[in-house]
Amino acid sequence: MGLSSISRICGEGPCPMTTARTWAIALSGLDGSLVEVEADLSNQQPEFRIIGLPDKALGEAVQRVHNASANCGLELPRRRLTVNLSPASVPKHGSAFDVAIAIAALATEGRMDAASIAQTVHIGELGLDGRLRPVPGVLPAVIAAAREGIGRVIVPHANAPEASLVEGIDVIGAVSLADVARFHGADVEDRPLDPVPAPATVGQERPIADLAEVIGQRDAVEALIAAAAGGHHMLMSGPPGAGKTMLASRLPGILPELDDAAALEVAAIRSLAGDSIGSLQRRPPLEAPHHSASIASLVGGGSRVVRPGAIARATHGILFLDEVGEFAPSVLDALRQPLETGTITIHRAGVTASFPASFQLMLATNPCPCGNHGVRGGSCVCPPMAIRRYLGRLSGPLLDRVDIELGLARVSVANAADLTADIVTTDAAAARVAEARARAARRLRATPWRVNARVSGPWLRDGPLALPPVVRRPIDAALHRGSLTLRGYDRVLRVAWTLSDLAARPSPTVHDIGRALFMKKGITT
Repeated sequence: MGLSSISRICGEGPCPMTTARTWAIALSGLDGSLVEVEADLSNQQPEFRIIGLPDKALGEAVQRVHNASANCGLELPRRRLTVNLSPASVPKHGSAFDVAIAIAALATEGRMDAASIAQTVHIGELGLDGRLRPVPGVLPAVIAAAREGIGRVIVPHANAPEASLVEGIDVIGAVSLADVARFHGADVEDRPLDPVPAPATVGQERPIADLAEVIGQRDAVEALIAAAAGGHHMLMSGPPGAGKTMLASRLPGILPELDDAAALEVAAIRSLAGDSIGSLQRRPPLEAPHHSASIASLVGGGSRVVRPGAIARATHGILFLDEVGEFAPSVLDALRQPLETGTITIHRAGVTASFPASFQLMLATNPCPCGNHGVRGGSCVCPPMAIRRYLGRLSGPLLDRVDIELGLARVSVANAADLTADIVTTDAAAARVAEARARAARRLRATPWRVNARVSGPWLRDGPLALPPVVRRPIDAALHRGSLTLRGYDRVLRVAWTLSDLAARPSPTVHDIGRALFMKKGITT
């Protein structure tokens, strides 16, 4: 139903109504849909009822609306009041419908501008004193409202900066229910109230340490630059102190900044997770869950309101799993589907929510539980069965989705003289990554992909830029021997294209194929 068709035919100014309509937003994951909030007043036994598939928190809005209205000097009608949330088949969750319900209920008998309330989306929870309290998910809700052609949205004062990040929609931050009613033409006393503050802002950008601080690991730095340039997933294996965490923490600094669409999507996910959003962050996010994390914390979940997990929060950034051998195998296997599809869909009783999950995976592991297996001068105390069990948590299907498998050793005194040689700074690495990505984007401009890690295998093998057999010979031989799966074959090709982009070559050479094969399987040609 369009906005014009739901306006009351009662003249241009405010008029009394028995039925009033306005809009709210129902969120399912990151997707939002318009919900028409329709209030009807009838001459029956006094009652206030909400229908249209509300959850328990939404059902409790009746008492919040009663108290908030009374404390703002706005009396609800003393007849039967029915509020319908349409479409009734869409589940509605949470307290963000409070303001829309209150305004629709008050407008059935009060004098408000029917056209104004019918052209406005209302988002916010009501406190008993009538103030609007901030709610999570305001940013994706406002994005959904703008997508549906709504021109105005009223949100709690604390959520106004977040909502204002969406262009093309008029955002009004209200302190109290009285402010909202007054905006729509109601004659209500102005009672100054302090706005409810937003929670402390989290996720502020922190300074990224310079890549130049990584010394004695030039091969590892080059592998990290290749991973950044092509968007490749990477596994680092080595003893404690080899620099695995140090390398992973410097990856966001060498990745390109997020564009407007990606930054807005990242902010929307953060908003849905309950973070307070004040501005768009351009640096790719880095999520590093602890190894004791459950499947629900990784993929997201909730009994009724489904919140994004670490996988979704790492969208357009990095998901770093340190001490990956300590994660439960079931948790690690949950990564396989989002790595392939770029989305994560969560099914709960009566609820299905989808989130984007386009992230770069970084894994770090020790060679054994004690970390000294195969380390020169180290003494490993782990029995063989414990080592096999530890490394076996990384299943074959998961490893097959990793593009670069890097072995690290501790920096020794033997190469102390070379520690400061060939140091690569973050700025220099970021420039190389940007140039390589620009070359890949130009080459792929006629395709749906922009980075090498996303290019499909059949296109690489049989497309217009397929490499000649003489160049592919090393990986053809590895595939014939069974050292590579076909998925691994495609991943070696992707890394080879990235290496050629970094070297400013038009296409991979046999040397690039050999390096990519070594980076994937440790196979020399």
